[in-house]
Amino acid sequence: MENNEITPRSIRYHIHKYLNLNKKRYTNKTIVDLPAGKGILTKALLEIGAIPVPLDLFPETFEVPGVTCTKADVEAIPLENQSVDCVICQEGIEHFSDQYKALKEFNRILKSNGSLIITTPNYSNLRSKVSYFLSESERFNSYMPPNEIDSIWMNTKDQTTEIYFGHIFLIGIQKLRVLAKLSGFKIKHIQFTRIKSTSLLLLIIFYPFILLSNTYTYLKNVRKNRGIDEAVQKKVYKEIFLLSINPKILIDGHLFIEFEKEVNSDNIFGNTVFTRNASDLTGVR
Repeated sequence: MENNEITPRSIRYHIHKYLNLNKKRYTNKTIVDLPAGKGILTKALLEIGAIPVPLDLFPETFEVPGVTCTKADVEAIPLENQSVDCVICQEGIEHFSDQYKALKEFNRILKSNGSLIITTPNYSNLRSKVSYFLSESERFNSYMPPNEIDSIWMNTKDQTTEIYFGHIFLIGIQKLRVLAKLSGFKIKHIQFTRIKSTSLLLLIIFYPFILLSNTYTYLKNVRKNRGIDEAVQKKVYKEIFLLSINPKILIDGHLFIEFEKEVNSDNIFGNTVFTRNASDLTGVR
């Protein structure tokens, strides 16, 4: 399940590089590593002077001497409210069946303005879009669509009743952005990792159409009156639009996003942006 190789083709390479570039930010900070796996990220956190808190659904796979990995379900993390400075979810969210609940748990344990770093295979690059179009698979001509044979990565009945799912819940930038926003986060930084050559070729061919289509949709929607402050509406739609046409996202192999906690998730719907009443829902599908 876990490849220990750390090369520029590995997301671990880019995470380690990012941590080292931002070492001063993370030194002496309490950082949750979930899912911790064998502990490769925990080792990197120790090397930069951070205080790692490794958590995993299967802690028996953890291999860092002198450090204890605690069993944890991402939907009920065994940590106190606002008790950590940062959460790193490396290649995990695509395995979570309830991503919204997981994001709310990350929000709960993070201190105010804490950071959430998420990496996941980029379901928004053009190769992935074509793969979904052709066969609803992660990679056309290579993988079958999600199924009960390939998509259950661990189901060890003699150890646990939990199931570790494979890439059943792959998520793109737009869905991840909105679930994070609804959980009290905003995007702070998007880190580019590496170019996927197939996506680059598709970008050269299709980018004018992508730009025209998304521009038309943006202009059409931003003119609608939904009873929301016009400035807020334009800000939200502009953010979505810019993500949709971002060439780096369209060709990147992974999503690598740092979110910042804006508000506690249990207070999020006090925000007027999310306030709705029955009259606002007229015509909404």
